[in-house]
Amino acid sequence: MLFTRSLLFAALHFLSVIFFSIFALILWPLPFQWRYKLVSQWAVFNLWLLKVICGIRYEVEGGENIPDEPCIIMCKHQSSWETLALQALFPPQVWVLKRELLWIPFFGWGLASLKPIAIDRRAGRKALNQVIEQGRKRLDSGAWVVIFPEGTRIPSGQIGEFGMGGAFLAAKTGYSIIPVAHNAGKVWPKHGFLKYPGVIKLVIGNKIVIDENMKKVSDINKQVYQWMESQMTRLEGDKPEVVILNKEKNK
Repeated sequence: MLFTRSLLFAALHFLSVIFFSIFALILWPLPFQWRYKLVSQWAVFNLWLLKVICGIRYEVEGGENIPDEPCIIMCKHQSSWETLALQALFPPQVWVLKRELLWIPFFGWGLASLKPIAIDRRAGRKALNQVIEQGRKRLDSGAWVVIFPEGTRIPSGQIGEFGMGGAFLAAKTGYSIIPVAHNAGKVWPKHGFLKYPGVIKLVIGNKIVIDENMKKVSDINKQVYQWMESQMTRLEGDKPEVVILNKEKNK
C-alpha cells in the first residue's frame, strides 16, 4: 500500500509539473507578483496530494514571526517537501539554486518563470557576488529570498556546514533573516521514493535583525546555525550529527 500510494503521488506530481510549467510560460508576460501567486499554486496542490494520498500533514510553529517586509529565509534542507511548504507559507519569494535545475524540461521552465538566482557553484567568488547583486534587487523589489545554507539535502539526524551566501547577502544588504527548521526527512527522505504517513513539524524562528552588532558574516552564520541545531535537536529528539560535505560531490 505504501508503494502504491507513493507511486500514485509520483505520477500526479509529474503530471502537475508539466501542466503548471506550460501554465507558467503562458503567464510569463504578467508582473512577477501575479505570476508567482498563480504558479505557486502548484506547491499548494502537491501539499494537498501528499495529505490525501500519502497521509502526510504538517504543523507550523511560529507563523506569527513572518513579518510584512521582505526578508532572507535560511531553511533546513532535508527533503523536497520544504520546497513546497515555503511557497505555501511565505510571501512571494525567489530562490538561490544551482543553474542546472533550469535545464530540466518542464520543471526548469516553471522555475525560470519565478525569477530565481541561478548560480554556477563552481564559480566561487563570482557566484557569491551574483547572489549579493541579484539578491539585493529581488529584496528591494519586495520579493523574499530563500537560501538553503547547507547547500544540499542532508539526511534526518544530521546537519551540514553552512555556506556563506545567505549570511553574506544579509550582511551586505542589511535585510533581516528568518530561520526555518523542520523534520520533513522523517516522512520524505533524501532521494527517497516512498512517502511515509506522518506529521511534519516546521518551526519559523524570530527575525534576526542585521545591525551594527550583527554585521560579520561569521556571527550571522553562527547565530542561525545554533538556532537551527537547537531546533533540530528538539524536533528529532537528539542533537544532529555534524557532517562536512565534499561540495564537489553535492553539486
